[in-house]
Amino acid sequence: MITLNDYLYSGDTIFRILQQYTDALRKEARKSHNEIDMAHSNFLILIKGLLEHNDFLTAQSQQIREFYKYMAKQYPYLAFTFKGRIKSLIRAEEKFNGYIVSYIYDYYTKYGKYPSVNKLKSRLSCFRDFIAYRIVICMPKCHLKQGEDLETEELKCLYEIANALPGFLEERGFDAEDAKGVKLSTSPLLTDDVKPYYRDYVCNKSHNGYQSLHITFYDNSSRSYMELQLRTKRMDDIAEIGPANHLEYEKRQEKERIQRDTIPKGECIYFDEAYERGMKLLNLDLTKIDVNMFTAMSKSLINDGCGLYHGRLILPYEHLSRFQNDLID
Repeated sequence: MITLNDYLYSGDTIFRILQQYTDALRKEARKSHNEIDMAHSNFLILIKGLLEHNDFLTAQSQQIREFYKYMAKQYPYLAFTFKGRIKSLIRAEEKFNGYIVSYIYDYYTKYGKYPSVNKLKSRLSCFRDFIAYRIVICMPKCHLKQGEDLETEELKCLYEIANALPGFLEERGFDAEDAKGVKLSTSPLLTDDVKPYYRDYVCNKSHNGYQSLHITFYDNSSRSYMELQLRTKRMDDIAEIGPANHLEYEKRQEKERIQRDTIPKGECIYFDEAYERGMKLLNLDLTKIDVNMFTAMSKSLINDGCGLYHGRLILPYEHLSRFQNDLID
């Protein structure tokens, strides 16, 4: 079985690693007529293309910047940040295999049989957040009127921004994707015409407190998908440094994948291979990898400048709340 780990210790560049892994996976898929491995190799080709082609990122980030300028004009009293990243290669590979494992596990648990190849391929086509942007807003308390609640007012602003975003970007070459009823919003603050596009984790709060608005766009210029997340500062704190932080997410993913006893080994090759690839990545010895600008003195001391382990930063825009001195004599 071909795995990404087979190529990570070679000292090659991240592009050469991707190319070698993709070629080997595609060759093996053709030989064994494995449609999921073929879909996997197509996914890797997409990643390589996005990593190599930087021009569209400049154009894309400029369009995102236009929305930043719109917000600065409409909400001068808000502090907010715009961040963008391309998912790291290792994280993308983990997530792709994790989709296979979780979908087959859930399907088998529910129906007592395995999903068809077509159903599995359809699930894998839902990978839309390789490129992602995040807008985080915060309202300084000095702008609150007497009797107003900070959380309530921030939420009003968040949904106002969410209402304006799809139309704004559609005028600039982006198409909002239907969320297909996933985490459908029940908030009266979100207008009916944009509700179908949003996965509302604010109304549908997770057990760990995670809250965010997610929307996916198709960029007609680069012919790629991107995800936009909208949060308040409080929501972002919970997601990044609170109980819903990425480390806890990874621990949950690891725990889910360890439950392999439910699926009898040897009955479903797609589950077996995805599970093994995922486990190998979880047990990766990062200290022995030297790829471009990636080094790891230990698993807690990682310096990654090539997008192998950490996502590559696309843009940071920051807007500070204005008029904060108005109340000062």
